[in-house]
Amino acid sequence: MLNGPGMICTVLPELQDIVDQVSRLVAAPATLEDRDFNLVAFGAQPGAGIDTIRQRSILERRSAPEVRAWFEQFGIAVSDRPVRTAADPGRGILARVCLPARWNGVTYGYLWLLDERHELDDALLGAAMHSAARAGAIMAQQARAREQAGDRLLSLLSPDPDTAASAAEEIAELGLADRDAPVVAIVLRAVAPAAPRTVPMNLWRLPGSALAAASLDHVTLLAQPGTALDVARQARDLYAERFGPGEREHVVAGIGIPRPDLLQARESWREARLAIRVSEHVPALRPVVSWAEAGVYRLLACGPHRELRDAVLDAPVRRLLSHEDPVLAATAREYLAQAGNVQRTAAALGVHRQTLYYRLGRIQEVTGLDLADGEDRLRLHLGLTLAPLLA
Repeated sequence: MLNGPGMICTVLPELQDIVDQVSRLVAAPATLEDRDFNLVAFGAQPGAGIDTIRQRSILERRSAPEVRAWFEQFGIAVSDRPVRTAADPGRGILARVCLPARWNGVTYGYLWLLDERHELDDALLGAAMHSAARAGAIMAQQARAREQAGDRLLSLLSPDPDTAASAAEEIAELGLADRDAPVVAIVLRAVAPAAPRTVPMNLWRLPGSALAAASLDHVTLLAQPGTALDVARQARDLYAERFGPGEREHVVAGIGIPRPDLLQARESWREARLAIRVSEHVPALRPVVSWAEAGVYRLLACGPHRELRDAVLDAPVRRLLSHEDPVLAATAREYLAQAGNVQRTAAALGVHRQTLYYRLGRIQEVTGLDLADGEDRLRLHLGLTLAPLLA
């Protein structure tokens, strides 16, 4: 099964222990966030002394971009000392102390202490910085493990058989997954044209059984077949969190078909990517699209698209698609989707049955096909269904 320290995982007990220890040391509520302001761990939060920002961080497991911008203006990303941040009543922000969690000069997270009355003295904060440094070391180790696992996953998906085979062996040797583990590939991507190409993802909250790798414009996950759908849904929601409100609906998770061995993961990954491509033209399939349930759209995996286009979009279909009256093609799609039932088609289109009969006659004239013939109906239905993807 997929397992091991290189996986995207839940919070390590060591990090929670650090947060609890610091809370006790300074007698103040503490939280730990990663460098992208995703919540990692938090201690007890008494009702008094907790502000709106902390409430949202705990409930939503992250901070909004505007909150991040507010705190980063105080230099927390580059400081190796405690940083006091001012209150902002308009934003519902109390005064805080930020203890950067750093390792080897790199900031991996932030340990936050509420200090509304400025009661935390420098000596106490200096002692707490040792704990922040330990958190930084642990988070650095996790980051390296994720990067290492991600690199191996990208190599596993390589079209070069030797590279993929070597990666499969390395993944097994590292204990990230068994060599013969059944796997399913999941791909996350935003299909909106204006969506950002790279988005930081909250990796701390994904299931521990998922192996992940980030590329320029998508994230790939490798999961167990029994958990793939749940992982896809959860990962898609986490990925969508980092987009703007108008873009989140365009974030899609594609799921490939399970494969019995690590070395076959690329085929599942290719299917997951194709599933997302289908969803660009068939929004009704979103937000989670399974290739196993893609029906006729699975033809897209059969050879070069040029050859498939020439076979499916033949002359009758092209004549209908290019006709000056687009209502005819729309009518044909609905009629075929309703299995040739005139009553249901007329109701769906909101037209009289005589109007529908007239249109069906015109469709037959334009295409030269007989809509009473099963093979002709299949030919037209297949062409109209795949046309948006192949044109």
